Amino acid sequence: MIYRNLLCGLALLLGSGLVMAAGKYGNLDQAGSNVFDRASLQRGAALFVNYCMGCHSMQFMRYQRLTDDLGLSEEEVLEFLAFGDQDLSNYMKSAMRYEDGEAWFGKAPPDLSLTARSRSPDWIYTFLRSYYLTEDGWNNTVLENPAMPHVLWDLQGVQRAITETREVNGEVRTEIISLELDRAGALSAAEFDGAVRDIVAFMEYVAEPAILVRQRIGIWVMLFLALFTFLSYLLYQEFWKDVKK
Repeated sequence: MIYRNLLCGLALLLGSGLVMAAGKYGNLDQAGSNVFDRASLQRGAALFVNYCMGCHSMQFMRYQRLTDDLGLSEEEVLEFLAFGDQDLSNYMKSAMRYEDGEAWFGKAPPDLSLTARSRSPDWIYTFLRSYYLTEDGWNNTVLENPAMPHVLWDLQGVQRAITETREVNGEVRTEIISLELDRAGALSAAEFDGAVRDIVAFMEYVAEPAILVRQRIGIWVMLFLALFTFLSYLLYQEFWKDVKK
């Protein structure tokens, strides 16, 4: 009975946590990223370095770690991911100075090392796919008036917002009901979604590199606990069988 109550309580806590996480940022698309797919992580690393690291850093990740976890050789990391005079021992930091970023964008681009944990992979996935162009520049349905422009526009293309005017409680409101591709990019919609999914997978990995080991051994830990619980139950029965008589 005690074990059952503990399990029920744990399930309720986990369930409420999931509800809170889902409701924190509204309706988000499912990223479907897979941190155990090495090919996806490798593609995501290349896309991140080429499209994101001009402004954003990953200050807690060393280039050397990529050779250990992503199955890349030191030569491949230095040639394709560590540009300039970077060394494998260096952290993945942007060449942009903090002062320059603040002057150019009004706010210095944040470090993205832990964004997948603070925002969630689904948030990043939806955000990167939700840019649309207006007369005043780029906007986003997930984060209104973002300081960051749409750096992936050449891959996705240019989206325009489809709006609808409604009257709600006597107040006239214009709402975005969908986004429509106005100018095609280098990738198809499915290919672009895959590219963003790769970026998300890489950011998810960087936010917690130990996840590659932790989840792999998790099943063995659960099996050990199940076996230990079973043996404990047998021991309990053996100790108390005479007392119960």
